[in-house]
Amino acid sequence: MQLKNIELESLTISTANMRHAKKPPDISDILPSVRARGVLVPLLVRPNGSADSFEIVAGRRRYHAAQTVVEEGGSKAPLPCAILEAGDDAAALEASLIENIIRENPGEVTQWETFTALVKKGRTLADIAATFGMGESMVKRILALGNLLPAIRKAYAAEEIDASTIRHLTLASKAQQKAWLALFKDADSYAPLGGQLKAWLFGGASISISAALFDMAEFQGQIVTDLFAEDGYFADADQFWEAQNAAIEAKKAEYLDGGWSDVEIIAPDSYFHNWEYDKTTKRKGGRVYIDVNGKGEVSFHEGYLTAKEARRREAGQEGAKSDTVQRPEITGPMNDYVNLHRHAAVRCALAGSPAIALRVMVAHTICSSPLWNVKVQDQRSRKEAITESIETSPAETRFDERRRTVLAMLGFDADEPTVTLGHAPDKGVSGLLLRLLDLSDSDVMDILAVVMAETLAAGTGLIETLGVHLDVEMADYWQADDAFFDLLRDREIVTALLSEVGGAKIAAANAGEKAKTVKGIISDHLTGENGRTKHEHWVPRWMTFPPSAYTERGGVGSVSAAERAKWLLAEDEPSPAGAEPDDKLAA
Repeated sequence: MQLKNIELESLTISTANMRHAKKPPDISDILPSVRARGVLVPLLVRPNGSADSFEIVAGRRRYHAAQTVVEEGGSKAPLPCAILEAGDDAAALEASLIENIIRENPGEVTQWETFTALVKKGRTLADIAATFGMGESMVKRILALGNLLPAIRKAYAAEEIDASTIRHLTLASKAQQKAWLALFKDADSYAPLGGQLKAWLFGGASISISAALFDMAEFQGQIVTDLFAEDGYFADADQFWEAQNAAIEAKKAEYLDGGWSDVEIIAPDSYFHNWEYDKTTKRKGGRVYIDVNGKGEVSFHEGYLTAKEARRREAGQEGAKSDTVQRPEITGPMNDYVNLHRHAAVRCALAGSPAIALRVMVAHTICSSPLWNVKVQDQRSRKEAITESIETSPAETRFDERRRTVLAMLGFDADEPTVTLGHAPDKGVSGLLLRLLDLSDSDVMDILAVVMAETLAAGTGLIETLGVHLDVEMADYWQADDAFFDLLRDREIVTALLSEVGGAKIAAANAGEKAKTVKGIISDHLTGENGRTKHEHWVPRWMTFPPSAYTERGGVGSVSAAERAKWLLAEDEPSPAGAEPDDKLAA
């Protein structure tokens, strides 16, 4: 590399500079230094057609600062430059990104643009990782941004979307991304984020009839439609997948009969990333990839080889047979025959291995699969104050500690919002199962407990049954906060609560006071402030296990749920309000 002082007019910004298309840079931090001492750190440049013309690969901010000094009437001194070899675009891109990472951290979207260009120039993931001092998994994560709609990438670059949400969106189909983006842009709608987003994408959402490859006129299963019949959904996911898989196999056979060298089906727990493949013609051995996602949607990618295979072919390492179209060893129906027989043998063996089956069940619950429909209970409320109260409660704080312990056991990011449907290993359910097989039964049971807790439905009779069985003392997990008092508005109930914490005499003495005043007195009794006698470990009747009401008016959800749970266990009792005739039979 040659060092040389080059005049300003001989320099231009290279298209290889990672910021070449951006608006003029912020130079306020370096301008005073350039005014006083000039440019001291060499720019990285390369020849640009003629002996006295160079383009800047890295050092755009220093170049603009020097131009500004000249425009202000300062000295027009040549700039120190380190000259790269001409024509090596990949080396120029690397130099640009390395310098900018050191001097002015670029966003992931900018890194994606540069990494994508490097892949097209022939750099491998290992090359990029080694050059920029990061793991290959990080490079993959950044390259995966290419799967996103431009509007989503723009929102991420503007820090309107967090990293966890983006990671899950990179796994979504374009249709799913469009649906999510519509929710995100609608001020009156809720767009799921983080772990909730993955549950929304892969956690058992209804499969639309628009995903079907087969003829709906011949489908014998039940279809559920909305009131406007704008779309339909399959009532039975198993029936859908049976028909869909048959249609996929038929399409695979059609491609093979059409002369394609191979057809590979990508299962719902894996993904087709364009940057991992090179476009290759059928004549040169390109294959077809059939990408199937958890919602049943199927994408066909015709004429691709893995980047590694493409490089080998370009280098002539495949020999004379590289352009020969090879027929598959066995047909699609034979593949089906082999797969089903192997499946039958494995599930027979699994049925006799409860310890292994436990781990498989936990892995499926965490990662999901086409046959498992699992959702995380959302702890959010439409009222922000309620959401904040839950998030800061002692119960949630203690549970979060357990969750972090489990995340560490599994090797997940400790900041994942959930274990269930969280960031599974690259190899999906199989990769997670291998981790679980290395853990003791005790550790797996701890993981299972957290996963079950995350997927426990709120407001149901099951909560009441478990609360009594586990002898849950709500006073250990809850104390009255601002959100509770703000929601407390019934005058009769406020007086009843004061009677509990302060006594009947104090309640009677303040019967004519405003509700706000009475709530203040209740708060004083709970904290022991303002001379009031402190009432320890108090919770309202609705929150205890079992719960009860203060009046005969009804409308207390916890009490109704408890009555229903009690009825399910009783033999000869009339059904409570809201219970269906078949509920007891189902229980």
